[in-house]
Amino acid sequence: MHWKVYNQGMTQKKLQVPEVHCDHCKTSIEGAVAELDGINKVEVAIAEATVDVDYDEATVDLDKIKSTIEEQGYAVFG
Repeated sequence: MHWKVYNQGMTQKKLQVPEVHCDHCKTSIEGAVAELDGINKVEVAIAEATVDVDYDEATVDLDKIKSTIEEQGYAVFG
């Protein structure tokens, strides 16, 4: 897993989401996560079955991001 902290207080995390396999998956996850406060960027890579997310840890924590993805019906690792 990749973990990087930016000077601006933003954190980047790559999550494994093995069930991602189509544009519907991408749209569902990106839409739900983007609605959370503190999300700077969220991008699903279908071919890699990953979700890259840049977020402000002072506003939203990683557990909330993971639970939001899980609420869409996808298991999250990382």
